[in-house]
Amino acid sequence: MTGPAHRPPRDCPVCRDRLFVTRLGCSSCGTELSGGFKPCAFCGLSDDDLELLRVFLVSRGNMKDLERHLGVSYPTARQRYADVLTRLGLEPVAPPVDRRQVFEEVAAGRLGVDEAESLLRHDR
Repeated sequence: MTGPAHRPPRDCPVCRDRLFVTRLGCSSCGTELSGGFKPCAFCGLSDDDLELLRVFLVSRGNMKDLERHLGVSYPTARQRYADVLTRLGLEPVAPPVDRRQVFEEVAAGRLGVDEAESLLRHDR
């Protein structure tokens, strides 16, 4: 037996409520357990989100390292990290956006107008 190739869906396709695990199986010996199991908060994240978290953790929370890995501006890296936190239900109180830095990033061509608008809109 081989292990599963896909992650399970996080939400019910009928009512959109959160799904929970009721069955586990061993790919080696075929043993199965059934019951109600605590869900994994990270299992519903995309591969890109998991990679972002991996890089963030390996760099010991250094947002500049995350920025370099993603190949985006600092404000964009911060926003992508905040988006992952939101998907995990860990919506922190975001620090205010440095408006001047956003405008400087746009002027330098490192940040697109749409991204800047999104960052400034979320800061209200």
